Amino acid sequence: MQEPSFVQHLFGAIARRYDLANHLLSGGLDFLWRRRVARIVAGWQPETLLDLATGSGDIALALRRRMPRVRIVGADFCVPMLREAVRKGVDPVIAADGLALPFADAVFDGVTVAFGLRNMASWPGALREMRRVLRPGGHLLILDFSLPPAPLRWVYRPYLHRVLPWIAGRLTGERAAYEYLGDSIERFPSGAAMCALLEEAGFASPRAERLSCGIVSLYTATAA
Repeated sequence: MQEPSFVQHLFGAIARRYDLANHLLSGGLDFLWRRRVARIVAGWQPETLLDLATGSGDIALALRRRMPRVRIVGADFCVPMLREAVRKGVDPVIAADGLALPFADAVFDGVTVAFGLRNMASWPGALREMRRVLRPGGHLLILDFSLPPAPLRWVYRPYLHRVLPWIAGRLTGERAAYEYLGDSIERFPSGAAMCALLEEAGFASPRAERLSCGIVSLYTATAA
């Protein structure tokens, strides 16, 4: 759980080079993760979707390519990131706090949040807001970083805390943003702990799936 103004500042500072850093630091795996998300969401056959913490809009664009007739709303509380999303063609977008969404109850068939819940001031509060704006039986998908199991974890942690911030600092000029990344991943609940949070927030049938040997986890659940 994070301090909102700190997170806004960090992401605003790296907005212009955010996509480049993501592609390089993930070794292109981020393209595979987005395709996986789009395949899952397409299976829901939604009519309306909220892409929360849309950032520079890559998930929203992947969803639109897969489902061109679905209405997809991108929301984020970092305006410089939203400007990047708009520049790339995401429409509509709205500046919104994930803990106080400016939508009526039960208006979306699905909610996606990729690499965003981890940065919110209250994970339970954000999950409750996602549940509120979902129709009964609507679907939630969360994609976020996690720590892989041992022995890969022993190699990954030095990369996450030392190598990645150094490379990202050279790319973006904002090493502190990527030092924060590693710390936030360490604190973020994953696996059974995340599934328990989902159930407490009013979701049913939570499922966890490890991607890329566990450096990323994907969660799905249904609004009870």
